[in-house]
Amino acid sequence: MRVVFATVGSLGDLHPYIAIAKELRARGAQPVVASAPEYRADVEREAIEFAPVGPGFAAFGDYAKLLERIFEPRRGVEFIWREMVMPHLRASHGDLVRATQRADLVVSHPLTVTMPIIAEERGLPWAATILSPLSLMSAHDPPLVPGAEWLRALRHLGRGPYALAFSLFRFVGWRWEAPLRAFRRELGLPRRPGLAMLEGQFSPHLNLALFDAVLARPQPDWPRNLDVTGAALHDGPAAQFVDEGEAPLVFALGSSAVWVAGEFWQHAIAAARALGRRAIFIAGPARLDALPEGMRAFAYLPYSRIFPRALAIVHQGGIGTLSHALRSARPQLIVPFAFDQPDNARRAARLGVGRVLPASKADAPALTRELRALLADGAYDKRAQVVAHGLRETNGAARAAEALLRIAAC
Repeated sequence: MRVVFATVGSLGDLHPYIAIAKELRARGAQPVVASAPEYRADVEREAIEFAPVGPGFAAFGDYAKLLERIFEPRRGVEFIWREMVMPHLRASHGDLVRATQRADLVVSHPLTVTMPIIAEERGLPWAATILSPLSLMSAHDPPLVPGAEWLRALRHLGRGPYALAFSLFRFVGWRWEAPLRAFRRELGLPRRPGLAMLEGQFSPHLNLALFDAVLARPQPDWPRNLDVTGAALHDGPAAQFVDEGEAPLVFALGSSAVWVAGEFWQHAIAAARALGRRAIFIAGPARLDALPEGMRAFAYLPYSRIFPRALAIVHQGGIGTLSHALRSARPQLIVPFAFDQPDNARRAARLGVGRVLPASKADAPALTRELRALLADGAYDKRAQVVAHGLRETNGAARAAEALLRIAAC
């Protein structure tokens, strides 16, 4: 059974598919991960077959400047769709045609809009994946959308305002996706209803929600054939600094927000010093030199090993980072930047496992104040332990692999 995954984005968009691929391989299947060329080493390190899908990140120039455009609050999503996805449809389609030559089943990511086309052209079973609740865009459980926070203030008016807002978004998205409709006509394919970025991302065969069920209750407008598997987590080996003294504060911003962190790390250092705490900063490309005693910076550390040993975790709220944090049994301070992060943060706070401080407000005094409140209230710690205990037996990657094998065998 040959299963080809297509994905694009940050490590948070890559790791779930590596995790599922490993589970499939353990069950005798032949997984392939098709993604940006820059991720070849990450995939092949796990002895999983890799297929490159262009254009890759290098085509867009300086990576730091690219991330700045992606994280722009008002125009970031438009930039992704209109300048990163739509102009490269033919190239990505060609690469995926080659990657899926012997495929028995294909699996798409929300941004890999040509993978459903290939499934349609070749009559292959297709499974779609949803990484966070926001992507479901439910009017019954309206997400917190960056740039449209005002929507939640209208919740007492019922679902009408959300339906209207989604209609406006459809109007805008329809223009963004004009190249995709033209490409389908070029291939001789019939027009599909809806938008690729909304209902068009869902498969009629199987939809895998790769997030933990505690974050969102099932809603009437979720797509059919949806399986909430739980988070599919992939990680690596650990460091030893956390064992050198008392539990540290751990500051982590995932693999993307670290590139647009600005003065965050300086504020984090000042907050840890004000609280008199040891601290670990998982800072990606940032150079944090001459740190105070008891503080260390790393480009990358595996969250599954580091988070459970933390006094508290400060993170950006990306769904992968949050999934690890929920399993750590440690209280959290979430500092969302963009995309699904504010909505994920809201859902985590609703669980009672932590507090939320928007990244735009996360200066040293605010971080100090929020962390002091987090550490002083034992309810966060207790609730974090309860949630972690409930997720102890959740293996989203294994459940997703089993679901994929079932549909491929039909």
